[in-house]
Amino acid sequence: MASSSPAAKTDPGRRAREKNRTLDIGGVQVAPGERTSVDIPLAAMYTHSDVEMTVHVINGRRPGPCLFVSAAIHGDELNGVDIIRRLLNYKQLNQLRGTLIAIPVVNVHGFLNQSRYLPDGRDLNRSFPGSERGSLAGRVANTFVGDILKNCTHGIDLHTGARHRSNLPQIRADLSSDETRNLAMQFGVPVVLDAKLRDGSMREAAADMGIPLLLYEAGEALRFDELSIRAGARGIINVMRELKMLPQRKRPAKIPQAVVASDSRWLRAPTSGVMRSRVQLGARVKKGDVLGMIADPLGLNESPVLAPAEAIVIGMTHLPLVHEGEALYHLANFHRRTGKVASEVQGFHEHFSDQEEEPFFIGWDDSLEN
Repeated sequence: MASSSPAAKTDPGRRAREKNRTLDIGGVQVAPGERTSVDIPLAAMYTHSDVEMTVHVINGRRPGPCLFVSAAIHGDELNGVDIIRRLLNYKQLNQLRGTLIAIPVVNVHGFLNQSRYLPDGRDLNRSFPGSERGSLAGRVANTFVGDILKNCTHGIDLHTGARHRSNLPQIRADLSSDETRNLAMQFGVPVVLDAKLRDGSMREAAADMGIPLLLYEAGEALRFDELSIRAGARGIINVMRELKMLPQRKRPAKIPQAVVASDSRWLRAPTSGVMRSRVQLGARVKKGDVLGMIADPLGLNESPVLAPAEAIVIGMTHLPLVHEGEALYHLANFHRRTGKVASEVQGFHEHFSDQEEEPFFIGWDDSLEN
């Protein structure tokens, strides 16, 4: 009886002859080597106008992971929409191993209304895994699980801060998974938060299905932020390379050395009034530093907002009008490594600020980069 040798099992020629699988997305068959867009029907508007979730599928000829990249699960979070637009124009996708599924706008109803929520007032990212007979939010979540998550091995979900709040580019993930931790560190942003799973979130649904998922937070709702978009597009490519979905660069890129925050907290307003901020995103602050001053409209009384400990500012409000107890600054604690993180944040800003625009737009190709 013939037996296969270890050499035969790892024969490069045999691997080259292997083909990727045909994918079924929304009832559409996408064969290996095909690239297409699929419109998945969602609940119509009350005007009877059709609403569809557009899904871009690039199915590589050779087998590999199936990665989904999603944006606008909150309908007012726009940076991810442009990140995906740029990603889909990346030239090296013609060498893709495995499958890329890109969903620029998950919460179409909220996107149309420039709203974080669905018309039923629910948060889509607290409605997973959903139900085909549930609320509008539950039905959209159920569609996403059935047509996207069930096909995928990995995921990246793109977010921004809320209205009038911006986030320093950061990765949030459940780092108890070694694979998720590795991908988070490879994404290429200096700050990583070990974020526990939240009930009803896409991350929880993905975790229940064994899918490692990164949540990229950067920028502010209803605004494009160029640095956040560039960093997000580059981070996805970094992850795809780590997953062996794309070939490595000819010249290895320097990836910011990510540091995991030991904890984070929102610093809240000690009183109501008009605030003048004294720090910016990414700033290193020490215990007792004045982050902002809150005054009454006439400026007769002022109260300082003081840093409770050494930290990095990873999120902040931009609205000067604040009420007592309102979240003002999101501070991440790195224990004795705050200076290192501050240095990485500065380098990160300089790197993406110095990049020429062209590689991040139409025809973006690593061969153009140093």
